Amino acid sequence: MNRVTRVAVLATATALALSACASAPDDEPAATTADPGETAEETVDFTACMVSDEGGFDDASFNQSGFEGLELAEQTLGIQIRTAESADPGQYTANVDSMVQEGCDLIIGVGFALEDSIQAAAEENPDMHFALVDSAFSAEDFSPVELDNAKPLLFNTQEAAFLAGYLAAGQSETGTVATFGGMPFPSVTIFMDGFVDGVARYNEDNGTDVSVLGWDKEAQNGSMIGNFSDTEAGRTTTEQFIASGADVILPVAGPVGAGSLNAASQADGVSVIWVDSDGYLQASNEQYQSLILTSVIKQIGNAVYDTIEAAVQGDFSSEPYVGTLENKGVDLAPLHDFESQVDAEVVSMIEELRAQIIAGDLVVDSVSATPTD
Repeated sequence: MNRVTRVAVLATATALALSACASAPDDEPAATTADPGETAEETVDFTACMVSDEGGFDDASFNQSGFEGLELAEQTLGIQIRTAESADPGQYTANVDSMVQEGCDLIIGVGFALEDSIQAAAEENPDMHFALVDSAFSAEDFSPVELDNAKPLLFNTQEAAFLAGYLAAGQSETGTVATFGGMPFPSVTIFMDGFVDGVARYNEDNGTDVSVLGWDKEAQNGSMIGNFSDTEAGRTTTEQFIASGADVILPVAGPVGAGSLNAASQADGVSVIWVDSDGYLQASNEQYQSLILTSVIKQIGNAVYDTIEAAVQGDFSSEPYVGTLENKGVDLAPLHDFESQVDAEVVSMIEELRAQIIAGDLVVDSVSATPTD
């Protein structure tokens, strides 16, 4: 059974299993204590390896964030690193196998789409350690699988996306916002769930009727372009949303967001919310900075670095890492150029909602979320 057809069932099955074993990290923030300016004084006999998904390591999104964590580990821990960059899904298994053949001490797959390849390699090589960004592991019958040598790196991005949805609704002049994804993986739809709920909360608080195009949370169905690389599809999809009245767009498809920025640049009053990293700070987005309202951030680089550091110290654990607003594993980026344009009351309410989520007084639900209790 292929990856896409298993997604919906896996989201529910994995969440149920992780509820028994997963927890957010301790009270310490999910950020490395390493100084990016530090350099290791000696070389360590440890090799950390990483395989990208089809977006590549220069996607200005989750692959790049993971790669930055790998590079930081090389610089500050004195380890060796190896990488395999995937140009298309057909290369995933071969690339993971190539890292196994390199004799890596830890192999990290970036993205839900690498689950099958990473899991198979972990099962076949019990003496090696593995980690997987954005997914846990499962059997062919969809039942969850826990592997002693493989660690899921997961992110409850619905929490930060909720804040982004509230912001989008408050900023919209047309009363219509939109979102679309690359493929219906839980790591994608979790953003869209939170976004929809954030818009709904804004409507509830303000007696408005801002609508969301592109995602039906209840049906778990919506607009998907089918990959994470086709920026032209991102552009045309965004153009269709703009034509339907949307003036704030959330593309959840890694580098495909560049297509949304291009479409927004051709229209008046349209802004884009980036995902995974702070899109405003990405060099590839420099010409479109003024169009980026904010970003829903996953601190993938920090999670990767901390996982490598633990393995180097002999403390590798297969217990899932879960990034939340509370441990700063997910967050909402600064408003940057929009700071003076967003209503101060909206900003204040977003901070109040953030505090409620962290305190546990407000729970943002998603079938793709990882339980942390």
